[in-house]
Amino acid sequence: MPKTTIPFRKRMEFEYGEIEQVTPLVRRIVARNPSGFTFHGTNTYIVGHGRVSIIDPGPILDEQTSAIVKGLEGETVENILVTHTHRDHSPGVTPLQKKVGGTVYGAIPREIPTTAKTTESIQYDFAPDNILKNGSIVQGDGWTLEAIHTPGHMSNHMCFALAEEDILFTGDHIMSWNTTIVSPPDGHMGEYFKSLDLCLARSDKTYWPAHGPSIPDPGPFTRAYRNHRRMREGQIRKCLDNGYHTIPEIVERLYKHLPQKMYSAAGRSVLAHLEHLVETERATLDGSDMETAIYRTA
Repeated sequence: MPKTTIPFRKRMEFEYGEIEQVTPLVRRIVARNPSGFTFHGTNTYIVGHGRVSIIDPGPILDEQTSAIVKGLEGETVENILVTHTHRDHSPGVTPLQKKVGGTVYGAIPREIPTTAKTTESIQYDFAPDNILKNGSIVQGDGWTLEAIHTPGHMSNHMCFALAEEDILFTGDHIMSWNTTIVSPPDGHMGEYFKSLDLCLARSDKTYWPAHGPSIPDPGPFTRAYRNHRRMREGQIRKCLDNGYHTIPEIVERLYKHLPQKMYSAAGRSVLAHLEHLVETERATLDGSDMETAIYRTA
């Protein structure tokens, strides 16, 4: 049986408000927005020296913006890149760009019908100066970043590959401290599986995620990440076979170890798995609302 235990990495030494050098080309500063979804907070990365690129300014936090501005005094911000438009990643672009300039690069999420905008976590008004596509290149003095489209967590999720150091900035696609939530309608489990396979086909030496510490030797970690999702999918199918046919029933069955305040988030990923099972004709549903439908194995 494939390994499903993910070797999470949770030890992380840092100080809020402090920019630290983590590789020869990369600096990191952690935003003070800790939570059950963001771990210690959002990692903002600075690539290069002198003429730099910033990845994921994070939420709107005066402390974070001021620390970045102070830490980059005497340097020029060429551009600001955004992995995706959840509110712990992209809103900080606006106040930061006003202070340091730079061209904003990112992608926009797919159009979600107004009635389906049930989440407040997405910044729908994000408007980058340049829209990224898979394979887009952003270059600076001594560094090259390639955008890798990795939908699943969000439809507009981008990882960024730093060629000079064989680094992949993975955003929320692959995190070191926990599994990634996939929440429909913008999140999509089928796309998430394909994006994991895309990363496994690469030869990056280190992942630097948007939350938590780095992931060295990321191949085995990513395979365990993917196998965990496959295991969860199998558990959900078993629930359907054993008479658990609704999302609340499945969450109660599979996530007893979690505090109840996390059940809602777990339910989003269960929904994503069920949506994928229906799309691949391995499950059926009774009802037009996928969140309240009754599911059965096909």
